[in-house]
Amino acid sequence: MNALPLVLLHAFPVDARMWDAVRAPLSERLRLITPDQRGLGRSPLPETDREPDLADAARDVVALLDRLDLDKVVLGGCSMGGYLTMAVLRLAPERVGGLVFIDTKATADTPEAVRTRHDVAVRVEAEGTGWMPEAVTPGLLAEKSRPEVAGRLRELITTQPPSGVAWAARAMAARPDSLETLRSADVPALVVVGEEDGLTPLSEANTLVEALPDATLVVLPEVGHLTPLEDPAGVVEAILGWYPA
Repeated sequence: MNALPLVLLHAFPVDARMWDAVRAPLSERLRLITPDQRGLGRSPLPETDREPDLADAARDVVALLDRLDLDKVVLGGCSMGGYLTMAVLRLAPERVGGLVFIDTKATADTPEAVRTRHDVAVRVEAEGTGWMPEAVTPGLLAEKSRPEVAGRLRELITTQPPSGVAWAARAMAARPDSLETLRSADVPALVVVGEEDGLTPLSEANTLVEALPDATLVVLPEVGHLTPLEDPAGVVEAILGWYPA
């Protein structure tokens, strides 16, 4: 295992268990680290009076690298995990030796999307997460996704702390455009997108590829926005086939 360790950051509104199906095959070849992000899974939400900001979550990632004594890693994530990867790249580019972007985008939210995220935050604080699977699953999975995948997604969503889901929704709404950050990222990058991803479609993946100086694009057929849940073997093959020595 001479290659750099791989850190994968999970999507919204789930936790690091979304990587369960890729964990074993990747770990055979690489050192793999999959943390829960603040307020989600088993990671607590720190008490703070600051507005939710992915820059704070990025500091969590850098602090984790410090605790693990890792000077440099290949860093990546799915959806929100991609946004957080870009925030780490703004904060500490010297810690990043490669990038993996899975079903994500570099542009900021539209005003309509910002309003929707704030509405989600308010509702989840009032009602919990029980309503979320029906609301978000059609956008997260391909139309013909297997029932057990939808069941697993339901479990991942409904076990999240409402406070963490709300914090993440507001933090994503506040994130900046990251295209200039990516243009200065002079490291190898992998961009993976589901062919049927309606939230961050192929056009967004192509925008990432065009911005990154050294990018490889992989399109996974017949899957949607959460490719690590729907096609874990395809994600593993894409990462291992690309991984920098």
